[in-house]
Amino acid sequence: MQYNKTTYAPFVRKDDSTSKVMTDVIIALLPCIFMSYLAFGFVPLMVILVAVGSALITEFIFSAIFFRQTDSVSDGSAIITGILLAFTIAPFTPLYVVAFGGAMAVLFGKLLWGGLGRNTFNPALIGREFMTVFFPAVMASRTIWYDKTAVNVSSIDIFGSDFFDQLFFKASGAIGEYSIFFLVAGGVFLLIRKRISWHIPFALLVAFSLLLFALVGFTEQTIQFSLGGLLLGTIFMATDMPSSASSNYGKIYYGAMIGIVAVICILNDVKYEYMSYSILLLNAFVHPIDWVFRPKVWGQKLDIMTRLWQVLSVTAAILIACFAVIYLHHMGFVMYLVFTYIAFCIVRFIAKEAR
Repeated sequence: MQYNKTTYAPFVRKDDSTSKVMTDVIIALLPCIFMSYLAFGFVPLMVILVAVGSALITEFIFSAIFFRQTDSVSDGSAIITGILLAFTIAPFTPLYVVAFGGAMAVLFGKLLWGGLGRNTFNPALIGREFMTVFFPAVMASRTIWYDKTAVNVSSIDIFGSDFFDQLFFKASGAIGEYSIFFLVAGGVFLLIRKRISWHIPFALLVAFSLLLFALVGFTEQTIQFSLGGLLLGTIFMATDMPSSASSNYGKIYYGAMIGIVAVICILNDVKYEYMSYSILLLNAFVHPIDWVFRPKVWGQKLDIMTRLWQVLSVTAAILIACFAVIYLHHMGFVMYLVFTYIAFCIVRFIAKEAR
């Protein structure tokens, strides 16, 4: 009897599927969803449901018309996009704005790039930036962040320590930021399930912490940032597989640069967008990073000086782009960057379809 051995490409496991990966991510996010209910009852749950529903409807309609696919929603990626988008915004954001963000996240963050696994930028963060640009007054309003009449549970007393109790639950910030404990637990779960690797989160947090502490010690100035927002971006946004670096050394560099760019943004008075800007900016440099940190070809010598020069060149380009984005942010010109992105995505998609 002839024996046929089946082999698989690197990093592909036959027992895995996209839906299984997405299911694990949803499981990792469920405790944080419950904590949002604990904070403000059904209000944040409605935001999450609207974001997910808008993402699913957009995915179904667009895929059916342009890709002739009616089952693309079954992979669960639109659900993840909707949840993560909702996690980055305020609990009392008007639902029509949330629906707009969910639709734009899927359309301009994923589908116009060709669908699942082809996106260059994190879809949830794209959706958030669209909301900020097209509804600036709403997104900048203080009223969307807190309403004392909707408070379900304001605080808890489990550990007998305010510090640890607030790590477990604190009803402030964006919807996904209410529990540091469950954000970390979700990350550990994804690590155990091998849905993410340690390289990006570790490098990001180390670079962010070291640079922040060094600058605080040197300048003696008070620097404010959201630990929940930092962890949400680190664990669930920066590790998005299609939009992040692929090699291990590339992931370490990619994560470290996100941390560095985030600190630079904070120091330059980018109060709320520092994680979005840093992750999206590094998304744009993923291909150069993958090229610079490409594995050495077997049988060929590695030119250390050439690689070092390439790393320095990419780093310089990232820092220049970082300060350019900060300048556009303070001048109120980020909207034109988004408009340019919209035009690019549409023209790219039309040109691809015309081939």
